[in-house]
This record gives sequence, structure tokens and C-alpha cells, in this order.
Amino acid sequence: MSKQLVVAALQLPTLGMNATRLEFYLKKAHERGADVILLGEYVLNHFFKEFATMSQNMVKEQSKKHLEILKTLSIKYDIIFIAPIVISKKDGYHKTIAKVTPRNIRYYEQQILLPYEHWNEKKFFANEVSAIKDAMTFNINGFKIMVLAGFELHFDPFWEQVRRKKVDLVLLPTASTFGSHNRWREIIKTKAFLHGCYILRANRLGEYSNNEVKWKFYGDTMLVSPEGEVEMMLEDKESMLIEVIDKNEILEHRKAWGFEKELRQREDLL
Repeated sequence: MSKQLVVAALQLPTLGMNATRLEFYLKKAHERGADVILLGEYVLNHFFKEFATMSQNMVKEQSKKHLEILKTLSIKYDIIFIAPIVISKKDGYHKTIAKVTPRNIRYYEQQILLPYEHWNEKKFFANEVSAIKDAMTFNINGFKIMVLAGFELHFDPFWEQVRRKKVDLVLLPTASTFGSHNRWREIIKTKAFLHGCYILRANRLGEYSNNEVKWKFYGDTMLVSPEGEVEMMLEDKESMLIEVIDKNEILEHRKAWGFEKELRQREDLL
């Protein structure tokens, strides 16, 4: 019998401090037997450009409160959360992704941040610029899972890790905007196919206006199979995706296409 995993992704705008809305979805996910649930970027916190109007203590309290809520819900529903969150330290804000389980909380600090003039997370956050390290990985029910920050999708060293560690599922929280739907869809589908893995992407909703330019976060939360096919996609409304992924589909894809086998043969000749 093939191993299966039930995965969920929430498509939401920035949450308030009340847990009621989040628990509504958690009850549904629990009823469906979800093992892990993914949130998009800037859902537990406001969009980073809004921080200019917030005190650091307010941001710190927001993050602390949401982590407490996730921990409580994780214990109550026996589920794992993967949730981007901003952590305040002495040297400034750090953009991280938290893995919240009934037992503990682990953090992955995003390694490559957007460096562009209109969207300069690299300048805003205090994340260290250093040699690329392995992203967070963990196992559930025989599935190897990797957590990757949205912008890091574009960089090959992370995908080499997917190959090296035989990752079955990549969890990809994003905050994509400016009508980039098609580009993100095609990159995600291509990466899933070439690396023989599922990719679950959770993209946030909501708007931010800056100098008369409106940033519209459009959703498009999706699960893509190892065949590069979109198995389920949410459109542009608040909602939740719940799907079952199958280990056999991963193994059959890798065997049929043999990408890893061809690379191993050549690596053995080095």
C-alpha cells in the first residue's frame, strides 16, 4: 500500500489577533485528516512596507501572539504549521519561517531576500548574507519535506538540495503580486517535473498601496504534482486547499524519467 500524506494550504490576507477565523479552517482541515498546513507570506504579520507605521514592540507582540495561537492549535488538532513570521531581534527584523508542532517550534531564516528598489527586503531585514546553507527539511509519514521561502524558488542550490536529499514535497509560502500569475505557475510546474516532487504553494491575498501604485496579492495557491500538473488551484478568494499526495506517484515519475540515474552515472566517473 502506498504511503499518503494529507496537505493543506490557507489562502488569506493578513490575520488579525483573533484566533477564531484560523480555527474555523483548522476544524475543517482536521476533519479531512490534514497532517501539515501551509500559510503564505505576510499573513501572520503585515506586509513589510507597512511596518513604517508600526512600532517594533507592536510587530513583536503580533508575532508572539500568533506563535502562541499556532502552538495551541497545533496541540489541539495534532497538526504541523509551516508559517512565515517576522522575528524582532536587537539588530532589527528577521524574516523567518516557523515550523510549529505540538512538541516544539523550529525556525528557518530566509537566506536570499528580494533586493529590488521597489521591493527591497534585503535592505529592510537584518537577515545575514552568507554562504547558502541547506533549507529546513523534516519527515512526516515517510515523506521528506523541504521548506523554501518564495524568492528562493529561483536559485539552483536549493534545488540541488531537493535532488540530493530526495525531497518529496516542497512547501513554498509566497507573497506574489503585479500580475505575475503565469510566471510563477510555469516555474513551479517546471521545478516539480524536473525534480520529481510535489510543490505546495500558498500565496497571500490583500492589497497595499504605495505612491498611487496598488500591490494586489492575487492568491493562486496551488498543489503541483511531480508530472508538472496543477492538481488543485485556488483563485483569488479566501479559501483553503486540502489534497492527498501519494508516494507512488513520486517514485513512478523518478523511475520513468530517470533524471537522477543519469546524473549518478556521470558523478561516479568523476
